[in-house]
Amino acid sequence: MGEVILKMDGIQKYFPGVHALDNAHLEVRAGEVMALVGENGAGKSTLMKILTGIYQKDGGSIEYFGQEIEIHGPRDAQSKGICIVHQELNLMQDLTVAENIFIGREPSKGLILNQGEQNRMTEELLSSLHLNINAKTQIKRLTVAKQQMVEIAKALSYQNTKVLIMDEPSTALTASEIEDLFTFIRQLKATGVGIVYISHRMDELKQITDRITVMRDGQYVDTVNTADTTIDQVVQMMVGRVIYEEPKSHSNVPPDAEVVLEAEGLTSLDVKNVSFKLHKGEILGFAGLMGAGRTETMRLLCGADRRDSGTIKVRGKEVNIRSPKDAVNAGIGYLSEDRKLFGLCLGLSVADNTALPSLDKLSGPLFVDDGKIHKAATEYVDKIRIKTPTVKTLIRSLSGGNQQKVVIAKWLHRDCDVLIFDEPTKGIDVGAKSEIYKLMNQLAAEGKSIIMISSELPELLRMSDRVVVMCEGRVTGELDISEATQERIMTFATKRELEEAV
Repeated sequence: MGEVILKMDGIQKYFPGVHALDNAHLEVRAGEVMALVGENGAGKSTLMKILTGIYQKDGGSIEYFGQEIEIHGPRDAQSKGICIVHQELNLMQDLTVAENIFIGREPSKGLILNQGEQNRMTEELLSSLHLNINAKTQIKRLTVAKQQMVEIAKALSYQNTKVLIMDEPSTALTASEIEDLFTFIRQLKATGVGIVYISHRMDELKQITDRITVMRDGQYVDTVNTADTTIDQVVQMMVGRVIYEEPKSHSNVPPDAEVVLEAEGLTSLDVKNVSFKLHKGEILGFAGLMGAGRTETMRLLCGADRRDSGTIKVRGKEVNIRSPKDAVNAGIGYLSEDRKLFGLCLGLSVADNTALPSLDKLSGPLFVDDGKIHKAATEYVDKIRIKTPTVKTLIRSLSGGNQQKVVIAKWLHRDCDVLIFDEPTKGIDVGAKSEIYKLMNQLAAEGKSIIMISSELPELLRMSDRVVVMCEGRVTGELDISEATQERIMTFATKRELEEAV
């Protein structure tokens, strides 16, 4: 591996009531992929925000190519060749690839934008990165994977990029798209760029990284060579304990369990005649590739989208669900895949977010009872171990995993009988995943019924009593957990309508 190009040593960062970073350390070499891992709240994002100038450190030093430096802001970091590709894409959908890459730095002739030169520069950049993307294409017409590549190209367009931070770059990608991403990363390595790769997907570390730096509770734990370390060892360093999730070999649901929810012939533009039953105490997994219609089906079930036909029954009685409020009144709670857009009010506190679906229970004749809200939120912060300074803390300041726990808390407090978890562990570390799995199993044991959408097949096989598989908006298979395997699920997940008709 190449020379050390970046060294962060003894980094300290304080927020009111929180010692976020305590003697944090990171070293990056030229032409390597350095994984940065840790549970949510471990300090990874804070450390990267210091490196990219968003936060100022309160102690410690940063050395860049052997010289100690100060980073005064994001532009300063970019000018030094330190760039980041965020987990949430920051592209403007109606602009072209070229316009996104050079926004704010457009080439011009006097006061007039030189669009031809901008397109030429973009094509040259994309070609150098071996990316088959047209500079004139609108971003919204690209797949998520190609949008991710454009984000990376944008970071590299500063020409002097030497350190590239990639925050959960594979979260929204399919297996084939991840392979394309990894091929691209290997090409970047060959040019001498040092890459900091943040991921909660432990299986990726062995495929793409050279070394792994582990953080826990704001502190540096260790840096190890990927080839010499097992993933179990990395996980143990992350959480400070051994985590083993025993796969489910048989359903825990009695054969005569009550049917609490039944969907018959749900149909819309993206959903084609979907029917299924959910039993009391059951975890029903929904599998399928991206675009299979799983989320679209659940949005019909919850009244978030309008269905063209089909019926919904709760405990044998047909219900007319025309809005999310109707679904909540029928005892159905939906935990969206996109927690920031649909699951939380980022400008409100932990307590207020927890209380939102239950304000009718927490209000007097004229006013909301702040005391009841505070008590309820405190109960669930303790119950599901949400890491937050206080329940009055704004939700936007929490880590992704703890934000997800608040989403769960609000539906637990509402006491819905049916809970729909859409990608419940997306962007969440292994420790928090384990806690959410235990919580879901506990809820099922208490008689709650759960629908779980997941793109991670090991997660579905670990948690589900049954697995419903979808492809192109249709149900193509249903498997009891005792007969479900990754191979069988994928066979149904790729069973297109044309193939079935042959």
